[in-house]
Parts: sequence; structure tokens; C-alpha cells
Amino acid sequence: MLSELIPPNATLEVLESGFGFVEGPVWHADGYLLFSDIPGDAIHRWDAEDGLSVYRRPSGMANGLAFDAQTRLLACEHVRSVITRTEPDGAVEAVASHFGGKELNSPNDLAVAVDGTVWFTDPHPAGRTAAWGVEREAELDFCGVFSADADTGDVRLATDAVAFPNGICFSPDGRTLYVNDTIDMTVTAFDVGDANALHNQRLLIRQAEPAKLVDGKLVFADSEVNEYDFGAPDGMKCDQHGNVWCTGPGGIWVISPEGERLGVIETPEFAANLTWGGPDGTTLFVTASSALLRLETLVRGAL
Repeated sequence: MLSELIPPNATLEVLESGFGFVEGPVWHADGYLLFSDIPGDAIHRWDAEDGLSVYRRPSGMANGLAFDAQTRLLACEHVRSVITRTEPDGAVEAVASHFGGKELNSPNDLAVAVDGTVWFTDPHPAGRTAAWGVEREAELDFCGVFSADADTGDVRLATDAVAFPNGICFSPDGRTLYVNDTIDMTVTAFDVGDANALHNQRLLIRQAEPAKLVDGKLVFADSEVNEYDFGAPDGMKCDQHGNVWCTGPGGIWVISPEGERLGVIETPEFAANLTWGGPDGTTLFVTASSALLRLETLVRGAL
């Protein structure tokens, strides 16, 4: 239950607000948070001492962010449909950009495996719209979950069995990959086998009846139910115990590895993504539409 994961007196705190739509929070070991504002075309930096500052603008309308083992920043950039890596000298280079000679749709979110492989989701249209990137036709005729060798740039299709793949994360032992589907309103689990092959696809949880994407906006199947008025599977992370913390209707759903909904952390706006950080690693940072939020928990993030 949530009482075992969150202190009884913990409340969501608004750290910063006034953004266009914030995403991709990631905590650096040096004590600061990076997160992206997609329509604001910026990656922001926040720390407890100095507050908010701009880390990079323009950002390529970056969405999901992550650090690799060398703490180099990886970013899903919508404008060019690439995943980039920022080197220590500030140079930004592409890690993944094409599959089978065709441009990726629009890398959305990513997770770095223990072996350094970069796993990412690539839905459409997302960054191929004027609101979230640059309006243009897709070159790929499917949405996929991919893995990329960060050294060679070799991109491999892991699965195309998720209609609108969005959030992605690993279990603490790295043997299970979770991918959610914003349109189907589901979280799916896969076993990760040899050579990074995915096996045993199975439904972890369905948050609501399938939605529709109309003019870039989600239309829910049951708009009369308050819990489904806003929120969908988007960003997600595993905690140290293997629970999946996934955005969804009403806020952030906490889901056991067996697929049981342990509870929902209500957010004031559409929650897009989350990560753990802070001095002892138990502070949950949430990007929720126009605001950056903070919540103290009793757990740390996995991987």
C-alpha cells in the first residue's frame, strides 16, 4: 500500500510553474535536476540552492532525458527525431536517428540498461506535429520500441507490438522491461533475454478504456468519470522494490510487479513524468504540465 512507500504527512509541493509542458526529469549525482519544456524548446536546471536556470535553449524540443553511465546527458529531440548525447566539452551528437535507412518517428522517452544500451520509444505523430516539433510526414510506417548501441549508433527494433509506445523503464534487476501505451491506456511487461531480445509480452495493468488521439489531444472513452477526466500512461519509473510508478488518470499510479494498483498520487495537472533524486535519493520529482512538483517518499528509484 502507499502508506509503506510514502510518509503519512507527505504532500506534493510546487517547486516551479509557468511552463508550456514539462517532461523528462532526471537527477544528477552532483545534486541538481534537469527537465525539459517541450513547447518552450528548453532544458531547465533546478537545484535546492540556486533554484531554476536554463541549461540549454534551443533544446530541439527535447522530451525524455536520461544520463548514461558516464553521466552524459541523453535527450529525445523532437525537431530532428533523434536521440542526442552531450559530451563533457558541450558537444551534442546524435546517438540514434534512423532505422533501416529511414528517419525515426519521434523518440519520446528512454531508459539506459546496465550494459549501456539505450532503449527508447518511438511513437507517431508526437514530434512530427507543429505543437510538439516540426510538422512533417513519417518515414516509418509503424511505431516501435528500439534499442541502440550508444557507441556504434546501431539501432535495432525490439518490438512493434505496442500501438503508441511512450514511457519505458526497467525492473531493478534489469530483466523486465516495461512499456506503456498512451492510447491503449495500458502498461506492458517484457522479459529481456539474450542479445536484448524481448520475450513473454504480457499486460501488467489497464488504467482505463482505450482513448483516441484527436488533433493531438487525448479523448477518453468515459469522459463522465472524474478519475478519467485527465491523465494517461506517459512517463514511468520503477522503485527499488520493483513497483512501477506510472502517470495515469488522476495523477501517478503505483503498481506492484504483479499488476496490483497500490494507489494513486493525485496531481493538480496532467502528470507527464517522474524521477527520484534529492540528498538521499528518496525525493520524487514530478513534471505535471505547467509545473515541477516534489514529494518525499520512503523509497528510491531503480537503475
